[in-house]
Amino acid sequence: MILSQQPILPEKPIPIVIIGAGGIIKDAHLPAYTMAGFKVLGIYDQTLSKAEALKNDFSIVEHVYPSLEVIISEGQKHNAIFDLALPANLHAEILEQLPDGSPVLIQKPMGETLEEAKQILEICKRKRLVSAVNFQLRYAPYIIAARDMIDRGLLGEVYDMELMVCVYTPWHLWDFLFQLPRVEILYHSVHYLDLIRSFLGNPQKIYASTLKHPKMKALASTRTTMILDYDECTQARIITNHGHEFGLKHQQSYFKIEGTKGAIKIRIGLSMDYPKGVPAKFEYKLLDDKQTDWKEIEIKGGWFPEAFVGTMAGLQRHVLDKNIALPHSTADAFETMKLVEAAYISSEKGGFNPSNLK
Repeated sequence: MILSQQPILPEKPIPIVIIGAGGIIKDAHLPAYTMAGFKVLGIYDQTLSKAEALKNDFSIVEHVYPSLEVIISEGQKHNAIFDLALPANLHAEILEQLPDGSPVLIQKPMGETLEEAKQILEICKRKRLVSAVNFQLRYAPYIIAARDMIDRGLLGEVYDMELMVCVYTPWHLWDFLFQLPRVEILYHSVHYLDLIRSFLGNPQKIYASTLKHPKMKALASTRTTMILDYDECTQARIITNHGHEFGLKHQQSYFKIEGTKGAIKIRIGLSMDYPKGVPAKFEYKLLDDKQTDWKEIEIKGGWFPEAFVGTMAGLQRHVLDKNIALPHSTADAFETMKLVEAAYISSEKGGFNPSNLK
């Protein structure tokens, strides 16, 4: 079976200017833009040496800009896409400074609280920014392939999704997380909530519990269980444990989709043995297939960096032709952030102590 795995690229790519020069730019944005043939006019970071290092490492980067004012001016002059890769609490401040009507891709999450997400959405609407959030997992090659199978009707009616992560995550790679009151759902499982929403839409109910790890008490919660109920037959589950320090043998990282006619199981290899990762794997089983075994389809690429092509390509295509939908718009991303907030509320206020029963 031949399935689509790659996003559609813009016919005439728009140049990009990047604000921020952190690890996500080095590991994902610039490798993805190199693959796609996108042009990066330049980068700005408060630490200019970081931006200079990226320019030296990636030939697609033309300039290092000396100030925020200069990069905004150059971006406006060249009708560029603004690519913001900053801490989530800084996005609103930068968005206010962009020229009205500018196209902008905002690194996830969309703020650190629902109030910040509301503020970002309000700014984008008021300034008429053509804005999207970099929820890129929905554009990973194996997700595009899964969506192709579903769109063809091969799985029938999809009624169950499960995302399981049992890995050891080296949280020390992100120092800023140790200062935050929210970690796992806001900075990791937010991708899974957005992914499930991209298939099933908004659930009727969410149940959640998110807890600390006894060996990671300096961090907020790093283990989460969430249940998303849609109707009497349709449900999705997200289960994450980032403290499995017992070797790779029993680590798991998969996304499973079940329908009335077939099922898909995807290994999201990036999360296992992170940051090295393991190869992605795509398997499927169709009930009307005479072969009893699951079949495997070769997947070209994974989450990093390939999925980052899709978020930028989708925004560029929408900028060039407003008739092309923008699935990861800030308006849609706000719905994901509402689900994040609902999960935290459920974790804090849900549950029932059986000792209260008489």
